Amino acid sequence: MTDTRLSELIRLLPGLRLSTDPGDLEHYGRDWTRRWTPAPLAIAFPADIAQVQAIVRWANGASVAIVPSGGRTGLSGGAVAAHGELVVSLDRMNRILGFDPIDRTLTVQPGIALEAVQKAAREHRLTYPVDFAARGSCQIGGNIATNAGGIRVIRYGNTRQWVAGLKVVTGQGDLLDLNRGLVKNASGYDLRHLVIGSEGTLGIVVEATLWLTSPPPETQVMLLAVPAMDALMKVFAEARHRLRVEAFEFFTDRALSHVTAHGGQDPFDTVHPYYVVTEFEAPDEAAKGEALAFFERCVAEGWVVDGVIASSDAQAAALWRLREAITESLATHKPYKNDVSVRISAVPAFMDDMHRLLTASYPDFDVVWFGHIGDGNLHINVLKPAALDNEAFVAQCEHVTAMLVDTLRRHGGSISAEHGIGLVKKPWLGSVRSPEEIALMRGIKAVWDPNGIMNPGKLL
Repeated sequence: MTDTRLSELIRLLPGLRLSTDPGDLEHYGRDWTRRWTPAPLAIAFPADIAQVQAIVRWANGASVAIVPSGGRTGLSGGAVAAHGELVVSLDRMNRILGFDPIDRTLTVQPGIALEAVQKAAREHRLTYPVDFAARGSCQIGGNIATNAGGIRVIRYGNTRQWVAGLKVVTGQGDLLDLNRGLVKNASGYDLRHLVIGSEGTLGIVVEATLWLTSPPPETQVMLLAVPAMDALMKVFAEARHRLRVEAFEFFTDRALSHVTAHGGQDPFDTVHPYYVVTEFEAPDEAAKGEALAFFERCVAEGWVVDGVIASSDAQAAALWRLREAITESLATHKPYKNDVSVRISAVPAFMDDMHRLLTASYPDFDVVWFGHIGDGNLHINVLKPAALDNEAFVAQCEHVTAMLVDTLRRHGGSISAEHGIGLVKKPWLGSVRSPEEIALMRGIKAVWDPNGIMNPGKLL
């Protein structure tokens, strides 16, 4: 704590927990990208809104940049602190503040884990339906900052749809109370939606009021083996026609091989090029009969060659693990990742073009792709060969990404579907947003954060 700026912060906030421990600097200074060496000034752990405001005001006076930090499970470098920033970790602000049974809302602090929110909702016989594999470690504040999506967007939408109100500390240290849980509020610009997806560049979310909903009826989980890429969307169309689909995810044989190497159990005797895991409502025998009819039609058409339906919660969890454990199973390889999206109607043509591009560009690399095909979001993971220098690997991948961006542009897609722009995608923001849009975004940033201290270098 020899830095005089930190000494002043301690003087202003004697109760603030502040760390310069090398282990903490390493841990809190990075996210899952692992491409930048963490180098934060220190890690602050505020316990309440007043401390967050005081930190931001101090940072303005001391000309210290701030990186807001949640669970750091993002994949775009949005939570990286590599240039002497103060990381503001929301770990200590992790409580449930209130439940309203009439409004069916849950008010929480930003550092609470998604899984804890889901559990709290269940205790009130309701559900918070946003869901993804990192539920145990990601935090609500980070989910809001990236407008996180996940595996049930097809049914419930992104995080944005479930935020009833927000309290936000701006880049000047002001506290805003946005929307306050109102269902209807036609009183001008809804600033809540500027904050959602802003990646911590406008301010710090310090409280969120979340809408809850009724839990779905009993569901079933089915794993399907698909023989060809062009059959995937045919299976999806048939599922939407016959079933009340909760989730529809796909992955390749390469993805499955990595998961099984880490303990997952392949239920099939033979390897297939593509797999679909889908969850759908099955509250009665009629719905289960429709599920069987769906499967039989897909087999008869040649779109599916094998399938398994879970007969217990344990089996359902085992099937979901084959999809949800992919990212974890690849982590040791430090993959180069693309998180892209197109309109659902454009998925078949885009996948065809993307497959040709990846096959031609990475003939000797292990390329693992999977995604939320039901909402047009695909994840591409390129694994670095052990003998290849990391800088050369990233340079080659970025060359291919530039071509992928052109492919996305032709199909009206986005280079970032659900992990934000951060540092990784910043060079390609112009492929998604017009110069006029980017100029407006810069103007908004200047109003909310005139000294540019909030997560600088990210997004813009």
